[in-house]
Amino acid sequence: MAHEQDAEIGDGGLGDTLPSRPTAKVAVVGAGAVGATLAYAVLMRGAAREVVLYDLDTAKVRAQALDLAHGIQFVPMAHVVGSDDVAACAGADVVVVTAGAKQKPGETRIDLAGRTVGLMRTLVPQLVEVAPDAVYVMVTNPVDVVTYAALQVSGLPRAQVLGSGTVLDSSRFRWLIAQHVGVAVQNVHAYIAGEHGDTAVPLWSSATIGGVPLLELEPFDGHAPLDEAARDAIAHEVVHAAYSIIEGKGATNYAIGLAGSRIVEAVVNDEHRVMPVSSLLEDYRGIRDVCLSVPTMVSHAGAGVALPAAMSDAELAALRHSADTLRDAARQLGL
Repeated sequence: MAHEQDAEIGDGGLGDTLPSRPTAKVAVVGAGAVGATLAYAVLMRGAAREVVLYDLDTAKVRAQALDLAHGIQFVPMAHVVGSDDVAACAGADVVVVTAGAKQKPGETRIDLAGRTVGLMRTLVPQLVEVAPDAVYVMVTNPVDVVTYAALQVSGLPRAQVLGSGTVLDSSRFRWLIAQHVGVAVQNVHAYIAGEHGDTAVPLWSSATIGGVPLLELEPFDGHAPLDEAARDAIAHEVVHAAYSIIEGKGATNYAIGLAGSRIVEAVVNDEHRVMPVSSLLEDYRGIRDVCLSVPTMVSHAGAGVALPAAMSDAELAALRHSADTLRDAARQLGL
């Protein structure tokens, strides 16, 4: 493949004369709506000193990089590169994969997943060759199966390959709970576990608000009780929210961009932050050989220990069903 010159823009002005500081290089694979928005969020949060956008569409990736670079004055100092050459990702601390196969008219979800996994079989080894020490964050859907595929074809340790999983789902979950109860979303601690998809599991048993178990919280300030009907409606909205957004504007990009950038930040800053990322479970409440989301420590090493979140018997059964569904999907794709 012939490569055009990369689009590269540095700090500019006095930034080039300042003493260097510890740097982080983040490569975002895929310059579409999700990839570009995620790169934008990484820049806004100051999570990286160098951001690389990599895409085979030369004109698009160069244009996205230039558009981002023109606003560098207004964010923490950074350097932006747009390239159609995988070598631009060399030495990255974090590689975020947002690229995937495009759905064709009449194509089933499993067919689309098969083509996306096929893409990963080609793409991931190329990335690992130039960035073998990076933590890989898979965002491409179906993210749990894609994460499992990336782990298989990369040959990397479990910790180095994780998926965005239900980080976005959990953010939706917390927002909907906050709206219903009448508190700031930052005071809600609750997780969606399992698949990023139809078999996602809301962990009501471990949800808290200000340290108070959510299921024990009495309604206040005229808000409706969080009864079973309300909980079912919230769980349904978490799973189906993306469909209404896609129907209205064609894609989801802002929330997943922010969620992805927050995972990047946890890795780059070695935060040991608990996040519901998708990673390989080896013996989690009897679940193994599948990538799905449970509360997991995220640090510079990637996906660490999976925490044993409190679950009811029904929630655990639902999580095991989610694992079986994902494992079956992976087997259908030859993984």
